[in-house]
Amino acid sequence: MPQCSVAPMMEWTDNHFRALARILSRCSWLYTEMVVAETIVHHENDLERWLEFPAAQHPIVLQLGGSNLANLSKAAKLVSAFGYDEINFNCGCPSSKVAGHGCFGARLMLSPRLVGEAMQAIAEESSAPVTVKCRIGVDDSDSYDQLCNFVSTVSSLSPTRHFIIHARKALLEGLSPAQNRVAPPLKYEYVLALMRDFPDLQFTLNGGITTVEQVNYLITDKGVNGVMLGRAAYNTPWCTLARADSCIYGMPERRITRRQVLREYEEYAESVIGKYGNNKPGIRVLVKPVANLFHGEKGSSRWRQAIDEHVRHAKASNTLSSFSLRFVLSSRFPEFFRAAGEDNGGSSIFCAGLSSIL
Repeated sequence: MPQCSVAPMMEWTDNHFRALARILSRCSWLYTEMVVAETIVHHENDLERWLEFPAAQHPIVLQLGGSNLANLSKAAKLVSAFGYDEINFNCGCPSSKVAGHGCFGARLMLSPRLVGEAMQAIAEESSAPVTVKCRIGVDDSDSYDQLCNFVSTVSSLSPTRHFIIHARKALLEGLSPAQNRVAPPLKYEYVLALMRDFPDLQFTLNGGITTVEQVNYLITDKGVNGVMLGRAAYNTPWCTLARADSCIYGMPERRITRRQVLREYEEYAESVIGKYGNNKPGIRVLVKPVANLFHGEKGSSRWRQAIDEHVRHAKASNTLSSFSLRFVLSSRFPEFFRAAGEDNGGSSIFCAGLSSIL
């Protein structure tokens, strides 16, 4: 049971961000972006691009989306070859989009029996545990009794024993997905009540948590089984993930610096750039995860500007064959960086304005 995990976020928790997250935290569980079952089925002969991940990313969870039982079953069977630690089913995305023969996301909470059947179909084809990520309700179907009915139905029809609860209801009409993350009020009391009323199940609380101190409070003072960080982990990775192992898991402090983080991440990026041809992945998606590494620090906006300039320079000079973020930044912005006691072959790094935090 993970005490701390990073939520699945479309266009955010891709392989590259997860690589950075794992450098920062060895213990936190990582989730993939949602992958629709139909995508997996239709790309059966090219699954590495969609499902492959470095072994260092364990423990890692694949999140599946969809509602077609046959496709969910086949997708789970195909996924099993990749060795994910868990398969999670999306019942929380506030979207009305259609996947295959039915909807996906939060709308599925209105059909608990279908979700239970879907979880059973997935479990039959997977050796990994199956879990559900959902909201506390949808539109006017937002009473605690209705939430209990959803949890009871799904757990009775399948081996699902772990629910990740985003403690806001979803409004499917009138609010965008972004608004659905902040507008409906948080009701942590629903999750605490579920823990009381379903002692044989486990619940992870998601929604509104931005610091490791909040994670600790919810676990130690409120008795929550686990806590999931969302956009805070992406927007402030140094303040959250870099502290998670020691503050939440009680591990010895690693004393890693952001300089070391960038070096390790650059090694990863060099190993995957252009792996799938046609500059896929390219320099832009590879530098995106490190843009927030100095969030909240003096000079952080200059860091992001330098990264943007690096991307433009890399494209203009056709240097996409090498990630070399540190080298390009130090050579393109000499007034922006200080020497680090090494030659300029890639190690003269970090701007003077950031020297105190490196």
